Amino acid sequence: MELEFVRTFVAVVDGGQFQEAAAELGITQQAVSKRVGALERELGVRLFTRTARGARLSSDGESFLPHARTLLSAEKQALAAVRPERRPLRVDVLNRRTAPAHLLQKFHRAYPEVELDVVTSGAELDFAGAAAAVAAGTVDAAFRGVPQRALPPGVTSGRVYYDAHQLLVGPRHPFADHASVSMAQLAGHRIWMPGLSPTTEWGTYYAELAGLFDLTIDVSGPVFGNEVMLDELAGSRDVSTFVGTGSRYFWPAAYDLRRIPVVDPTPVYPHSLLWRHDHAHPAVAELRDHLVTNHPPAEGVWLPSWDRGQGMPPSTR
Repeated sequence: MELEFVRTFVAVVDGGQFQEAAAELGITQQAVSKRVGALERELGVRLFTRTARGARLSSDGESFLPHARTLLSAEKQALAAVRPERRPLRVDVLNRRTAPAHLLQKFHRAYPEVELDVVTSGAELDFAGAAAAVAAGTVDAAFRGVPQRALPPGVTSGRVYYDAHQLLVGPRHPFADHASVSMAQLAGHRIWMPGLSPTTEWGTYYAELAGLFDLTIDVSGPVFGNEVMLDELAGSRDVSTFVGTGSRYFWPAAYDLRRIPVVDPTPVYPHSLLWRHDHAHPAVAELRDHLVTNHPPAEGVWLPSWDRGQGMPPSTR
C-alpha cells in the first residue's frame, strides 16, 4: 500500500476538505483527489462522501481510519529506529515520581542541549515489554529492574541506581514517631500496595522480600492513584506503604505523612538502564556516562536474589 496515499487520506480527514489537505501537504488539490482515488481503487471502497461543505467519511472510511493512522505511526517509528539523530532522546520510566525520573532531570540540567522526551509507560510495560521496546527502537533507553533473564539481541543493561526503601505512614500510625523501623518490627503490619502485579520485576522483588521477612503486603483494592493512597495513609492507624528514598511524592501539609527509614536490613531496589548498543541515539552515550552507579553499603542492606551487582559497562563512545 502506498503510504503517500494513506498520508493524503488522513490529511483530508484532519483538514475536513481536499483543499486543506493540499495546503498541508504542499501539493495541488487535483493531486489530493488523484491520490485518494487511487487508494479507493486499491481498497475497492469509497472512503469519502463529497458534500458542498467538504469531504465526509463514509462508513468504510471510518473503518479504515484507525488502521491508516497505525500505518503512519509504524512508518514514523521505523524511520526513527534508523535515524535516531533526527529526534529527541526518548527514555522510558515507570512514572515521574520514581528515582529514575529524578536522575533524568539531573541529566537534563547537565546536558541542556540534549533534547529529551520522557516516556512514562507505567506498569503497563514490565521488564520484557521495556526490553522489547528498546530493541524495536520505540524508545532509546528504559529504566527497569533487570531480573536474571536474557536480553533481546542488541540490547545491553547496566545498574545505575540503588534505591533504599522507607516506610510511609500517617501521623496516627504506631511507627509515626520512630526514628527508624526494623524489618522484624514490620512483620504483622499491613503494607498497602494496591495493584502490585506479581508478574512484573517489582512484583517479584516485593514477593521475595515479603516471604523472607514475613511481611503482609496487601495488593487488594482498586487503583485510584497516588493522591488517593496518600489521603488514605493520612487518616489511617494501621496502613503503611513502601517508597524509595529517591522517589518524590507531594501532599498537603495537613496530611503530616512521615518517611521512616527501614533498617536491619534496609531493602534496596536496583535500577538498571536498558539501551541498544547498535543503532543507538547519539545522546545515549552521554546519558550512560552521566549515570554513575551509586553502590549500596556493603553491610546492612537487602538486595533481591536476582541482583548481580553489576555496574555500568565502560563507555564505548
